[in-house]
Amino acid sequence: MTDQADLLPDGEDDGDGVSGCGPAADLDELARLVEALLFAAPEPLADGAIRERLPESADLAAVLERLQADYRGRGVHLVQVAGGWAFRTAPDLADRLRLDTVRPKRLTRAALETLAIIAYHQPVSRAEIEAIRGVSTSRGTLDALLEAGWVRPGRRRQTPGRPQTWVTTPGFLDHFSLDSLDDLPGVEEMKAAGLLDTRPLLTTLPGGMVGDGDEEIDLPTLPTNDPAPEDDLFDDGRDDP
Repeated sequence: MTDQADLLPDGEDDGDGVSGCGPAADLDELARLVEALLFAAPEPLADGAIRERLPESADLAAVLERLQADYRGRGVHLVQVAGGWAFRTAPDLADRLRLDTVRPKRLTRAALETLAIIAYHQPVSRAEIEAIRGVSTSRGTLDALLEAGWVRPGRRRQTPGRPQTWVTTPGFLDHFSLDSLDDLPGVEEMKAAGLLDTRPLLTTLPGGMVGDGDEEIDLPTLPTNDPAPEDDLFDDGRDDP
């Protein structure tokens, strides 16, 4: 009786996913299949997950040993991790593959306001910063500026409680391309750059007057709903005799 495997053309399989060309050919084909499975898998594959793709008669241990031997001395190795199998880069190449990237941190609005106050009013204490901002300053705000290397603790004030003061660092000058603190933009420069409101500040004064700091003007009189005098209703434009 003719065996079913003998009827298969060369290169075709017998339904188990492996061609019937002898043990060596079977091992090569199984190794290719497992190699493809491991490269396509998003996570390490356990023995059970790999066996589901192999014929029942396949020797998984021999296939894995074959792959480990094939990749020995290459840039990636077949290793057993997290209870499964996966390809990993060779340990001796780890230093050459390490990438150092700098991820800039975006400062919060509170941190930017605090930095500006320290830059223009240094040395300044935390209580003075809070008085200028009008809100309390969290410890995380100063920690972020310290981590960025833009501020540092200054001398303590010789006042009751000896509060800690804060000043900017050379790193602050370097980051903002300043030679010294004298190069910080002034009020007029910030107005010219559109960073400050150039409109005069109007204040209401007693007596219904509005002042901008230089002059005072009368407020316009609003119309009322009072009826006009009776004489005006019949005024024909001529003077009384």
